[in-house]
Amino acid sequence: MPTPHVLNHHLVGPADAPPLVLGPSLGTSKAVWEPQLPSLARRFRVLRFDLPGHDGSTTGLLRDPKPGCTTVEDLASLVLELADHHGWDRFHYAGISLGGAIGAHLAAHHSERVASLALVCSSAHFGAAQPWHERAELVRLKGTAPLLVTSPNRWFATAEIAKTSFGRRLIGNLAETDPVGYAACCDALASYDLRPGLARIIAPTLVVGGSHDVATPVEHARELAAGIPHAVLQVIGCGHLAAEQPQALQAALASHLPASPAGDVSNFPLNP
Repeated sequence: MPTPHVLNHHLVGPADAPPLVLGPSLGTSKAVWEPQLPSLARRFRVLRFDLPGHDGSTTGLLRDPKPGCTTVEDLASLVLELADHHGWDRFHYAGISLGGAIGAHLAAHHSERVASLALVCSSAHFGAAQPWHERAELVRLKGTAPLLVTSPNRWFATAEIAKTSFGRRLIGNLAETDPVGYAACCDALASYDLRPGLARIIAPTLVVGGSHDVATPVEHARELAAGIPHAVLQVIGCGHLAAEQPQALQAALASHLPASPAGDVSNFPLNP
């Protein structure tokens, strides 16, 4: 059963393995990471979470969901509370889009907590604030239904992916997302700009860009990789959610995430 005072989450993998937190993108759920679980859970204690208002996480977890009040810092604080809930002083982190922004904020402002970082189809700055505020206002008024027509084309490189059981599940997540929680996450994206702080990230960092990503084009990935010291950039042939190429994403993560004795993250270098 969900724990009411922390983000809804799911754990898999050996209890004594190094912790790995996986962050989802806006409008999806922890299900977006399911293709990666069989491989990752052999080496890590994998925690996937839902954003506030998404799937099993309540919007009530937000400090203040009123228009314009939610920030990426607020969302990152919820992730730290989740790590504290499990007694994790340090953890690996990988996130898609908004989930990646949460991880980048943590790595820049709480470097002692992040052992390594993977940013998938994410950005240091998701564009002008006004379109995000307009989307938030639309969803507060009409729910997520207006987004169901346009989101598949933004999420996936091909229409075929949207028709698979995996694609339909993610679109179903969007349809069921609480409008207030979704809109609050839009507000977080509107105010997010980590470009001045990228150089503070000292965790070994992988940046994955999608060559067919129209939501955060590959130029965003290049900017992240250029701004984060020693970051490694990989571009794969996928759309925004990397769903088209799960094996390519898995290979990128496998080459990035370090091997370590189960339960030990203390020896992971802070610099590659």
